[in-house]
Amino acid sequence: MSNHPTSLAKAIAVARIATGVLFLLFGEYKVAGPEFAHTGFSQYLQGYIQGAAFACYRPFLAHVVLPHVVFFGYFVGILELLIGIALVVGLWVRAASVMGALFLFNLLFATWWEPGHGVPVWRYFGAELDKLPLILLFLIFYAADAGAMWGVDGYWRRPV
Repeated sequence: MSNHPTSLAKAIAVARIATGVLFLLFGEYKVAGPEFAHTGFSQYLQGYIQGAAFACYRPFLAHVVLPHVVFFGYFVGILELLIGIALVVGLWVRAASVMGALFLFNLLFATWWEPGHGVPVWRYFGAELDKLPLILLFLIFYAADAGAMWGVDGYWRRPV
């Protein structure tokens, strides 16, 4: 971004910070209490394995994630916290955006068939409205170098 802040750069920075706050909230409850990692994540995972996930993704969930469910439960929370921190302070926003998009694609692969098999295609996309817009935001944050405005990334690049 240029040295002169634009309305678009400011709007992207506000969206980046707000998205970061959401990720902090998502991650905090997963890490602060044992319920998610010890019981909640396992329940979600069972539903994904039993039919919500893409067929090609189920073996990964069943044979890699499920045997280490508590580890991955905390890993999800910590990843969300790290993404949230990066977005809020504007530090390594491009890396955080890649990680956020990959994380959300992972969730998309795990939940794609939740509406059921054989329903109209719009229902699959409608069921993913909690993930698809966030993926698009992460793509925008990456492309716009969103950490340059009101972030540590931009502060480090300023001439001395």
